[in-house]
Parts: sequence; C-alpha cells; structure tokens
Amino acid sequence: RGKYGESEAVGRRALEGLEKILGLHHPDTLTNLNNLALVLQSQGKYHESEEMNRRALEGYYRILGPDYPHTLTSLNNLAIVLESQGKYDESEAMNRRALEGRE
Repeated sequence: RGKYGESEAVGRRALEGLEKILGLHHPDTLTNLNNLALVLQSQGKYHESEEMNRRALEGYYRILGPDYPHTLTSLNNLAIVLESQGKYDESEAMNRRALEGRE
C-alpha cells in the first residue's frame, strides 16, 4: 500500500489549512480535496472517498461550471469510486456526463 497513510495525514492537514486560508470553494482547496479522495480510494476507503469527491464536484460546478476540465475530471473520479462500490448505474451516468462535457 505504499505510504498512503502518510499521504492521507499530510493531505488532511493541507486541506484543513487551505479551507481556513482560502475557503471551502477555492480551486486549490477543491484540488486538494480531490487528491485526498484519490488517496482514500487507493486505501479502499470508498465511502469517505465518495463523500470527498462529491464535495469537490459540487464546488467545481459552483465556481467553474459544468464543462470546465477540473469539473469533468472530478466527475470521472466520482464515477470510478462509485464503480468500486458496485454502484454501476450511477457510475455509468457520471461517466456519460463527463464524456458529453468533453465532446
């Protein structure tokens, strides 16, 4: 599993600092949130990863819009974690939305 535990701890500290300094919906905060969700997913912490991915996606939608590359990447990341949990219908819908946004 590499150093995912260490990476998670660093990511959580960074997220806490970014939320305090830049706010919950700053692009840098959302990127950190998205990255932390990937670390959690790599550790099999799918439920928490899903929650963080949803928060990041909501933030990107709000500040960047539905078709911005960061939003679409976040949408795809959420689809992957949903698939990992066996939520295939929702995962497929997210993937289709991400694909449509990139066309």
